[in-house]
Amino acid sequence: MPRVLVVDDQQSIREFLEVLLTRAGHQVATADSLKAYLAAQAASRADLVLTDFRLGVDSGMDVLAHARSLPAPPEVILFTAYGTPASAVEAMRRGAYDYITKPFDNDELLLLIERALEKARLREENRALRANLLPRTSALLGASKAMAGVWAIVDKVAAGRSTVLISGESGVGKEVVARAIHARGLRPTAPFVAVNCGALAEGVLESELFGHVKGSFTGATTDREGILVSAGLGTVLLDEIGEIPQSMQVKLLRVLQERKVKPVGSSRDVPFEARVLAATNRRLEDEVKAGRFREDLLFRLNVITIEVPPLRERREDIVPMAQAFLSRVSEELGRPSLQFAPETLALLERYAYSGNVRQLQNIVERAATLSDSDLLEPMTLPPAVRGEPVGLPAAAVTATVGPGFSLNRALDELERALLLDALKQADGMKARAAQLLGLTFRSFRYRLAKHGLGENE
Repeated sequence: MPRVLVVDDQQSIREFLEVLLTRAGHQVATADSLKAYLAAQAASRADLVLTDFRLGVDSGMDVLAHARSLPAPPEVILFTAYGTPASAVEAMRRGAYDYITKPFDNDELLLLIERALEKARLREENRALRANLLPRTSALLGASKAMAGVWAIVDKVAAGRSTVLISGESGVGKEVVARAIHARGLRPTAPFVAVNCGALAEGVLESELFGHVKGSFTGATTDREGILVSAGLGTVLLDEIGEIPQSMQVKLLRVLQERKVKPVGSSRDVPFEARVLAATNRRLEDEVKAGRFREDLLFRLNVITIEVPPLRERREDIVPMAQAFLSRVSEELGRPSLQFAPETLALLERYAYSGNVRQLQNIVERAATLSDSDLLEPMTLPPAVRGEPVGLPAAAVTATVGPGFSLNRALDELERALLLDALKQADGMKARAAQLLGLTFRSFRYRLAKHGLGENE
């Protein structure tokens, strides 16, 4: 039962509110001064405080200040017969939930109390959710000294709305960091939407982010909200932000500056409330120097920057993370007794992960899935992790000039073989394979389609 603490120096008001709120199903305590309020809060923390602005020699603002200083502050509603716009603004600025003047309407007051208690309940659930997610997220990305700095920044920025740029190599867990920011923020139950900017053509990306109106292009049979609007009070992650073309960069800069989108085919601006995070595996400063990325957009994006270090620079995280991945996979497979052999852990710890955390996760899932025994021996690991050399496919080195030779066909075979080899080295991670070949993600996907290499290759 929610506990409401009424603070007023008039006994008649205290008694009236005690009866009214008790009948509404609340547990009610009363206090006639700041001193009595402090004693009541110390005895049993209130979920909501109703306080008069004037308490004899004391002030309701002192009650508000104390309430907001508590580790888990209750919501505070102030009321007075001498209300002014200035005092109302000041009370709200200092953290009051709302401000109501006497004489107040009973139904209006009860509705205001219900809304305040609902906010308090949601905040308490969010706090519990963040506490539960903290150890789990840390286990999936590590708790080394290098990562401790990352988590410290995450905790500082989570409650705000500033744009955050998360950078790091492919597979280091940039999206996990973004999800941690969202989960530890003020609205963890709101939507979290990740958009891979490098995987979408410019027109498709604009429509996905900003929305479109009916008839704006072929196939636009209805109006559609963009992700930035439909995410509501949630978070939108613009992944691989360095891949977007410059013409789209101009539009995105305007959107971030004005907090409004213009759907494709529309002349009307639509405001949005979602928090925007961005992630990249490129050094955007270098992209700016090369003329491929707008400097003003970079300034807008990196209000706060989080650099996620590669796995090879924090090897103390490898074994705990491998154990965390194995625990999750064993639960999914219904094999709770799965465990690593000591030799397997030693190999995992020594390996240089070009694909970072994602590669480690894939290796653990592969070992758990293929092992016939509950003890994961070294042979369950890929040859490269065991230290066995991985050579270039034969098709890449056997072409010879002679009768019937076709240079175009040979080059196609070589390109296909190199694509497959890059995918193999990157454990199927396309972004990392593209990086190994020195290609953009879009160009890499085009070449895969050109050679008929689908998702199962």
